[in-house]
Amino acid sequence: MALVVQKYGGTSVGSIERIRNVAQRVAETFDQGNDVVVIVSAMSGETNRLVALANDVCEFPSEREYDVLVATGEQVTIALLAMCLESMGYKAKSYLGSQIPVITDSAHAKARIQSIPDTKIRADLAEKRIVVCAGFQGVDEFGDITTLGRGGSDTSAVAIAAALKADVCEIYTDVDGVYTTDPRVVPAARKLDKISYEEMLEMASLGAKVLQIRSVEFAKKYNVVIHVRTSFDNRQGTLVMKEDAEMETVLVSGIAFNKDEAKISVLGVPDQPGIAAQIFSPLTEANITVDMIIQNVSSDGKTDLTFTVPKTDCKKVLQLIEPLAQKIGARGVSSDTAISKVSIIGVGMHSHAGVAGQMFSTLSREGINIEMISTSEIKISCVVNEKYTELAVRVLHEAFGLDRAE
Repeated sequence: MALVVQKYGGTSVGSIERIRNVAQRVAETFDQGNDVVVIVSAMSGETNRLVALANDVCEFPSEREYDVLVATGEQVTIALLAMCLESMGYKAKSYLGSQIPVITDSAHAKARIQSIPDTKIRADLAEKRIVVCAGFQGVDEFGDITTLGRGGSDTSAVAIAAALKADVCEIYTDVDGVYTTDPRVVPAARKLDKISYEEMLEMASLGAKVLQIRSVEFAKKYNVVIHVRTSFDNRQGTLVMKEDAEMETVLVSGIAFNKDEAKISVLGVPDQPGIAAQIFSPLTEANITVDMIIQNVSSDGKTDLTFTVPKTDCKKVLQLIEPLAQKIGARGVSSDTAISKVSIIGVGMHSHAGVAGQMFSTLSREGINIEMISTSEIKISCVVNEKYTELAVRVLHEAFGLDRAE
């Protein structure tokens, strides 16, 4: 007997028929003698509908009330799935994040999990109940509802699996595993049998939407094996696990891209100690993630400071930065949302030379200009004009030998 945590995304629970399909799969796992905890997202499209309602009411809704609104989506699916299981003769019980409780900090819309007591869930498992939990949500020390950010149900699932010391965390989604890149962009993309936590972290942070980055962070920290698979058939998916010797022999494991970024440039910044801190501190206080940063010093002793942020935060960043730029005597602020970040990832890169040169020359041959570059031990990222995204991904995928053999 094993303790299995299963997470089903919005597409998997997108209709009553699909919820019945999920209930059947959960029941089969339970009938094999396993304890089962299920985490579900809102039905596909529901969170987008709720966000649109908030934005229709006002341009910048209160983050506390935003969480109260968008957390309602999962309440529907946990109840429907528990009802369905009980109608099939199984004992089931649903929980909101605040009832477990999933205790988080108070960073609304981007909350981080602090602890998950396991008492309630273990008591239900001892009574042979199937436990159904709402993903994406939690509660802070003041009793306020919080949410973990888009895709947060993955994080909920892995965190609950870690708290329960589950044998495996199965993430069911609308794709059947982790691919070398998005198959919609490169039809020759290959499904990976396994991928290391480090590679998956890079792919998640760089725009691959199979898993949310914080779910992989939890998995790595607590050594939770994740099995990414589809809920529409019984094929094996991709294991996300600790790096092994076989993984290190592969130079590049995948190509990731992200069109959801914006480039901000603060022009003519005085070259003085503390100026960068003045610029970035308000962004930190607003919980805005800054990614790539480039600083260019001009001949007049002034600096152009360029950085990337999530595209959804661009308007808020400009609101914070423009008055500050005037205050510090900068020439101005510019923004560009027509960019994307294309990256190559592989744990084998740290022991092989020449990877960056191959990437740059491949892009150069296609006339693709590189606007920004960042690197780590196992990844190289380039910011390019958004219109070249798919071309860049295709040529890099082929250049590094990732295309599926026909």
